[in-house]
Amino acid sequence: MIRVLVADDEPLIRAGIRQILASAEDIEVVAEAADGREAVDLARARAIDVALLDIRMPVLDGLGALAELGRVAPSVRALVLTTFGERDNVLRALADGGAGFLLKDTAPGELIRAVRAAAAGHAFLSPGVTRHVVDTLAIGVEPARRASARQRLAALSSRESEVLALLGEGLSNADVGRRIHVSEATVKTYVSRILAKTQCDNRVQAALLARDAGLDADS
Repeated sequence: MIRVLVADDEPLIRAGIRQILASAEDIEVVAEAADGREAVDLARARAIDVALLDIRMPVLDGLGALAELGRVAPSVRALVLTTFGERDNVLRALADGGAGFLLKDTAPGELIRAVRAAAAGHAFLSPGVTRHVVDTLAIGVEPARRASARQRLAALSSRESEVLALLGEGLSNADVGRRIHVSEATVKTYVSRILAKTQCDNRVQAALLARDAGLDADS
């Protein structure tokens, strides 16, 4: 069972998140906090696997709580959940050891997948956030790095390359499916093949690889 802490200063938001996660048989919300300081204290006192942290909270904000969790409860995997998707917040959250960054308009199923991914030790970013990270980290790619990335993509079929380019644009599986006129299930199959062939752990790594290689969805 994945034990989750939800930290948000709005009781209604916490209740909504709890209800969504309660639909998953392998996830249990075991603690709630109304501010970042309370979240850190609860994480130290209880067995928590994943913490969902809002950014804008009193006493100690979510980013401050994330940094402190890294020091006092490093085993807790933290997901930042917020309405604020500015690039600086995303990069700071990831730099401080965050397991992912999700916007509050994330679909319920995506939230459940994010918690499972975090608990399994993987990174997870909302599709709308992925593009911010990719664009920032792919600036000024060195020739050797670009050549290495292109070599790793050489094993992909033309369709897989097309899907990967769209992942690099920050599209969700559903959006990719609409763009290339296939089902979401088919896109998931393509993504699994892409990760296996490129030896990437997750779609964010794959998206960065696409940008390193100069793979463009419009080319």
